Amino acid sequence: MHQRISKKIIIYVFIFFTLVTINNTKLSYDFYKIKEFSINGLNQIEKEKLLNDIKIFKNINIFSFNKQDVSKMINSNEIVDEFDIIKIYPSTLKINIKKTKFLAITKKKGIDYLVLSNGNIIEIKDTNLELPYIFGNIDVNNFLYFKKIIDTSNFEFSEIKKFYYFKSNRWDITTKDGLILKMPMNLSVEKLNLIFEIKKKDYFNKVKIFDFRQNNMMVINE
Repeated sequence: MHQRISKKIIIYVFIFFTLVTINNTKLSYDFYKIKEFSINGLNQIEKEKLLNDIKIFKNINIFSFNKQDVSKMINSNEIVDEFDIIKIYPSTLKINIKKTKFLAITKKKGIDYLVLSNGNIIEIKDTNLELPYIFGNIDVNNFLYFKKIIDTSNFEFSEIKKFYYFKSNRWDITTKDGLILKMPMNLSVEKLNLIFEIKKKDYFNKVKIFDFRQNNMMVINE
């Protein structure tokens, strides 16, 4: 009789632990579902758009969640330069975004576009932007290379008002104080620094156009 009672107790204990384990597993699974998204680096409209895109990942288990799936969606946003995704246990994804810089405005097929530092161009929505204007059918990578030369030189990119690109792969620039600089082919940092030194000489203070298109020659026009 005692042995039969002991067997019943063992069976009840087994059933109890089985039920507890099943319930705890379900509770644990629910506990680690993604419930919140923390997004930094975007304005409210941009944030809402991204939240709408990534809401399909809500209630996915945070352990089995693949960051690459969200990365593809973030990368499709043209204004994003860099980002990182951090899992904050038990149920939050933190997304830190660094937006690209707006560098200039250019026109393609009659439409104004923003040229971005990440190499993308997007149609202009804000007409109050104070950015230099690029004339000519540019290749964005070519412009970014030219900007890199400017940034490495003694010139300040912020002092340039207009860029003119020519099919010969040559550039002219107009500064905010009205100077027109006709750049040579195969422009380098050294050549640009030389142009910078020449234009700031006092005896050229009435010159409005500096023409450096010819090798080892400068033509000026007052």
